[in-house]
Amino acid sequence: MLVMPSSSDVPSWYAVHKRALKAKEKSYIDPDTGYFVFTELAHLERGVCCGSRCRHCPFNHVNCRTSPSKT
Repeated sequence: MLVMPSSSDVPSWYAVHKRALKAKEKSYIDPDTGYFVFTELAHLERGVCCGSRCRHCPFNHVNCRTSPSKT
């Protein structure tokens, strides 16, 4: 049985991302950080993982390093 998380467990950006997807938007502004975030739609249109550990990567972060580089 699928258990939905309580409202306190849902990140604040979840509803914003959901609305952006419904409107077929490719990005939104994170309500907590003010950062510009690509939606899953934008990533799907790109067609491959960019390797930047994007929040909504539909490609399982396949091109990301296992740990951030220390430069």
